[in-house]
Amino acid sequence: MDILISAPQLKESLESPHPPVLLDVRWTLGAADGKDKYLHGHLPGAVYVDLDTELSAPAVPTEGRHPLPDPQAFAEAARSWGLNDGDTVVVYDDAAGTSAARAWWLLRHAGWKDVRLLDGGLAAWRAAGLPLESGPVQPQPGTADLSWGHMPVVGLSDVSRVADEGTLIDARAPERYRGESEPVDSRAGHIPGARNRPSTDNLAADGTFRSPAELRAAFEALGVRPDRPAAAYCGSGIFASHEVAAMAQAGLSAALYPGSWSQWSSTPDTPVAVGADPGSSANPLENG
Repeated sequence: MDILISAPQLKESLESPHPPVLLDVRWTLGAADGKDKYLHGHLPGAVYVDLDTELSAPAVPTEGRHPLPDPQAFAEAARSWGLNDGDTVVVYDDAAGTSAARAWWLLRHAGWKDVRLLDGGLAAWRAAGLPLESGPVQPQPGTADLSWGHMPVVGLSDVSRVADEGTLIDARAPERYRGESEPVDSRAGHIPGARNRPSTDNLAADGTFRSPAELRAAFEALGVRPDRPAAAYCGSGIFASHEVAAMAQAGLSAALYPGSWSQWSSTPDTPVAVGADPGSSANPLENG
């Protein structure tokens, strides 16, 4: 599964006879300025995608803060971005792919065969000295034919089994995992048996993904194996998509728990654990 494309590779691809469709998925937990930032400057030809309204269904406590979108609504949104069958899609953000991975995962889930994350995101494009443009991009509607259900998913009733029989990874910041801080959801802590690996640990200092060998070693150290179930969750299913992408980059498969902590913590009688995971590393960034 091809996951990434570098800024120089993307530049070359954009100059080809059949350039990729670019999707700008800027999003920040607790902020609503993604579109404003996009309008100020984005990759040439990129279409803005609203994570809260196009990549998620409305929040419901029983489903979490970012439930998966309705399949038909997602297909209609994808066509509004100008997608046609056979297109290559490249998604990016200004947070090293941690929110753009939601679009990557959903398009894979909808059967899209060629969708990549811009490795390093907007920062990598800028670092390469490549141009930006401002203002909106409104493409002609596409005719893409999407399906659903091509990526593994676990629900509320499956999560404990994954933790017991395989590896359940909590992609949030360590302080949220430990239960020391919970700025968003109703209870603090983590799902019992989950291991903590913040999604930002998948990145090198420049914001690009670590090598497949480094990633595989880190996930295997947490118990991820091809012959055992694995799944990832975070606050509301956004940053966990980045965790799934990192595992795919390492040649490993993992399911997404879309409801994540926002669903688990809002469900009466679900058990909560607190305290450190000795197998995870500290990271100061918050995950959504």
